[in-house]
Amino acid sequence: MGCWALVVPVKPLALAKSRLAEVAGERRADLALAMAADTVEAALRPEPVATVVAVTDDDRAAKLLGDLGALVVADEPDAGLNPALRHGAAIAREHAPDVGALSADLPALRPGVLEAVLDAASAHPHAFVPDLAGSGTTLYTATAGHAFEPRFGVDSAARHSESGGVSLASAAAAPLRRDVDTGADLLAAVALGVGPRTRTLVRELGIA
Repeated sequence: MGCWALVVPVKPLALAKSRLAEVAGERRADLALAMAADTVEAALRPEPVATVVAVTDDDRAAKLLGDLGALVVADEPDAGLNPALRHGAAIAREHAPDVGALSADLPALRPGVLEAVLDAASAHPHAFVPDLAGSGTTLYTATAGHAFEPRFGVDSAARHSESGGVSLASAAAAPLRRDVDTGADLLAAVALGVGPRTRTLVRELGIA
């Protein structure tokens, strides 16, 4: 099954999830933090996960995610998402040989789904999980002895595939594939069942 460390990047909340302002208004940053916290909490629960490394320069996010049990590190490269992930992975591999990069906007993530996908990923040097739209990536993995080479950004699923990554897309993995960028995405995640912080905030906002 492997022994995993997962890297979760969290933008400064003032800059995160701008398209969610349409449904969350002034509480957009609160919603971004709630989703990140639910993601990290779910990611910490599977037995093969030794640690979750949260890469963030946001003090509020660092405090909450650290309290949940994540190892919080600053984005020292400050050069974009993929350099931040490589920085986090270098630290993560001090704790576990198998490393994954996990999106922070997966409020419907379930530990059992993540554990099953990591079990499958342990059989491949590199693997990835495309988002439900098919173009993005919600999880990228590199097992022990293989370079950690994330290619997040535009058309990341195709880029991960072209670089030798094995796609682990499946209907059962929907909670891991349902990232949230828009109000419609959020409603779809709520329909799957979101974590407690996101659920509470959605109710407070009267979104669902």
